[in-house]
Amino acid sequence: MSEPKKGWLQRLSEGLSRTSRQMTEQVAGVIGKRPLDQAQLDDLEEMLIEADLGPAAAARITEAFAAERFGRQVDEREVKEALAAAVAKELTPRQGRFDPLAGPRPFVVLFVGVNGSGKTTTLGKIAADLSGRGARVLIAACDTFRAAATEQLHVWAERAHAAFVSGPQGADAAGLAYDALAKARGESFDVVLIDTAGRLQNKQDLMDELTKLVRVLRKLDPDAPHEVLLVLDATVGRNAVVQENVFGNMIGVTGIVMTKLDGTARGGVLVPVAQASDSPIKLVGVGEGVDDLQAFDARAFARSLVGLEA
Repeated sequence: MSEPKKGWLQRLSEGLSRTSRQMTEQVAGVIGKRPLDQAQLDDLEEMLIEADLGPAAAARITEAFAAERFGRQVDEREVKEALAAAVAKELTPRQGRFDPLAGPRPFVVLFVGVNGSGKTTTLGKIAADLSGRGARVLIAACDTFRAAATEQLHVWAERAHAAFVSGPQGADAAGLAYDALAKARGESFDVVLIDTAGRLQNKQDLMDELTKLVRVLRKLDPDAPHEVLLVLDATVGRNAVVQENVFGNMIGVTGIVMTKLDGTARGGVLVPVAQASDSPIKLVGVGEGVDDLQAFDARAFARSLVGLEA
């Protein structure tokens, strides 16, 4: 008999276990039997910085913690509950919603991010979810510089039962996006998912390509793209903040997807990314499965981050 499928919250907790395990060990080392003092608070703040929450958030969380608990004895569970509440408070205002089926048809989603961030896989998972909900999905492989990206996306399209358009290597990405949207409009597709290149070696070339692609889409639909998702890889740590800044300045990002949270002991990087961005966190991923990408829930994330049941 096969093992029952784990629920999302359980998978989230397991995905963040490397971060929460490190936090648990450090919390246990910081919190002794004596009343909480300044030295312990300093250690706690350092621990939060090491988890990649960032200096500003670490200072605010430690300050809030100290205001309620300084000078009295606290146990490990109480510390975790307080930390989870403080992290959730940081993240709740940055929680967003992704629902392309609630918008105009065809709803155009543009995926941006550096190569290797999980962009293509994220697009494929979203396509599978939308198709599973009865939507007609068209995928456009507009990263025309990497043949491997097109091939990978084609596999995802077949798996998701989505239509697929691509061009030869080196083809004009904007022209391909235009053709995809024209096809979607003419054939009554619900959603168009557009993959893009992620080369940061020459930011100007990439910016020119992305802005041209958007400009061409708007010849058909002045509101396209309706969503621009920036896909970030949690395993790169604080470099994700740099990537958010680059793409945020290049093009109007409307939402962030954080992938590979199960591959790092520094899952707290979501906090500084959320604070550095004008765009909300909409989706998080903790595995390779189709349903290992889910809507971002600040409270569930914060509790899993510190090793509490979500």
